[in-house]
Amino acid sequence: MPYRLGVDVGGTFTDLLLIDEDSGATHRAKTPSTPDDPSRGVLSGIQKICEAARIEPSELAHVLHGTTVATNAVLEGKGARVGLLVTEGYGQVLQVARSFVPGGLAGWIIWPKPEPLAALEHTIEVPERVDARGDVLRALDEDALREGLRELKGRGVEALTVSFVNSFANAAHERRAAEICAEELPDLPVSLSSRVLPEIREYERTLTTVANSYVRPTVSRYVTNLEGELRARSIDARFNILRSDGGLMGTEVARDHPVTMLMSGPAGGVSGALWIAQQAGYDNLLTLDMGGTSTDVALVERGQPKVGRETTVGDLTVRASSVDVRTVGAGGGSIAHVPELTQALRVGPQSAGAEPGPAAYGQGGEAPTVTDANVVLGYLPPSLLGGEMTLDTEAAKAAVSQIADAMGLDLMHAAAGITDIVNENMFGALRLVSVQQGHDPREFALVAFGGAGPLHANALGQLMGSWPVIIPPSPGVLSAYGDATTVLRNEAARTFIRRFGETSDEVVHAALVELADEASQALAAEREQPEHIRYQVDVRYHGQGFELPVDVALAQFEDHGLDAIRQTFDDEHTRLFTFALDAEHELVNLRAIVEGRQTSVHPEHIPQGREDPSGARIGTTPIWVEGGEREAALYDRAGLQARNRIAGPAIVTEMDSTTLILPDCVGEIDIHGNILIRPAQA
Repeated sequence: MPYRLGVDVGGTFTDLLLIDEDSGATHRAKTPSTPDDPSRGVLSGIQKICEAARIEPSELAHVLHGTTVATNAVLEGKGARVGLLVTEGYGQVLQVARSFVPGGLAGWIIWPKPEPLAALEHTIEVPERVDARGDVLRALDEDALREGLRELKGRGVEALTVSFVNSFANAAHERRAAEICAEELPDLPVSLSSRVLPEIREYERTLTTVANSYVRPTVSRYVTNLEGELRARSIDARFNILRSDGGLMGTEVARDHPVTMLMSGPAGGVSGALWIAQQAGYDNLLTLDMGGTSTDVALVERGQPKVGRETTVGDLTVRASSVDVRTVGAGGGSIAHVPELTQALRVGPQSAGAEPGPAAYGQGGEAPTVTDANVVLGYLPPSLLGGEMTLDTEAAKAAVSQIADAMGLDLMHAAAGITDIVNENMFGALRLVSVQQGHDPREFALVAFGGAGPLHANALGQLMGSWPVIIPPSPGVLSAYGDATTVLRNEAARTFIRRFGETSDEVVHAALVELADEASQALAAEREQPEHIRYQVDVRYHGQGFELPVDVALAQFEDHGLDAIRQTFDDEHTRLFTFALDAEHELVNLRAIVEGRQTSVHPEHIPQGREDPSGARIGTTPIWVEGGEREAALYDRAGLQARNRIAGPAIVTEMDSTTLILPDCVGEIDIHGNILIRPAQA
């Protein structure tokens, strides 16, 4: 039997999901993450899940991995020491940067400007120059380049970046510089801006390529080590890494272009949520991934995740395609506190993390967290992870009592205040990806997952007006499900600055087809042919300083040419900014995205039943909800059948998560085991 294994490494737990491709049957496992070496948690989880499924690790056919290794290297400042080669006169390109300062009025006064990823003393200016059309104005001075590299050799650099002016138009100088780097510093990886981001704008191109070099040694070591350990355990499976845009890439691409995996972890959750929602019949959805440290939210419209052209991690924003995920410091481990100055309750962004974790975990944590508040309110059962972890209710009460004492409240109102605040924090993030982008959240379902997501999903559905709220099976490992069900993907881009009147349909069509062929090469290296090709162009009004990405259907373009792009751009500009201009349109970048064949994984089906869910009922439990104590029915999710209807208040427990159904709401079970929560009157 062919088995696919999805692996997602989070800040607290490493989640694994094993899928039998023939039957759709799944096995799941969670192991504590090992931040010092994430591969240890991965290998431990593989052993655990294979034992649970009663198969040998050697029977795995495909391992698909979402990882935060690159993300953590940026956030923790533990990347490589980067040497930067730039065109003479452009040595301070990273220091000058863009004149954007976060914050309100006079924010620059208190804003600590982040240090560039490549220091000025590690930057070498190389005599050479190419103009914007690709013509060589000044030949590459190879002697000066070699002299500069010898200087860098004594400064302990660990990776090299080459980013020459206008190399997107002519990369000959960068390619020759790479050859010389290999001769002078043969042990260092070299990243070329013409390969990482062959697009206009020197700062963004340089910053993105430097970021690629910054995380490249760390990612390369991790991928190589994990790949070697898999082989040592006789696991001869295909091994792919999840990209930030939700697709898969081979290990060679991951080692060479790790900047494309900065949002690998969150992208897996969105892919998994889309897979689940489509089985339930929904193409428009908001995703809510609430883990132990943070919550990631995203929007999917007509079956396509919103993919942005920028990836932001901490203070770093690079030009790399990624699912438009917004992150807020609201997780099960988020710490509640009452600042002395304001005496107003705050939750997060500080987190108790995996060690020591919430007080209820009994590992020495004493700070009041969201998890502790849920324990006090009665929403969490006495044990988690199928009995592997027992919760300390008294420790949770003691922790939340700190908030109650500080605010002069009783214990239950303090705990309810913590959950209300964290819900509002997540509500704000959901509005960023919906309302602020011109979407009405009432037209979208809400898919909630992660270990803590199902506890808060019903309340967020009420705040957003997003129904149904969909709780997938095994919500705590849905990101791993996304890793296991996504497809190989690659993209190729080219700067192509032409006013519509300066080019033709035939020229643009030929360029798009050429880019598709270029992007297909990475799939060919993985022994797979492209099954789906999408095209995208960046367009602006002539004279504008920014552009918008516009999807292009090739068949429609062949029928209507640039007029089709013009109309689509005007519609998108109107949706975002409420107006369109009667001005000439201009192309900026062309892009082709190729995808491999869809996964053959079949969704699992559960037995049909009646509306009465009493067969899965295991008792009742008191909970505090809507300002008072109520008796909630308690259900074991493993016993639920399709068509069962659960009236709130109710709690549904399973191995990796717990779902709360509020009063006046009903959860209906579909054929795939999803819980679809709606208002009772609906």
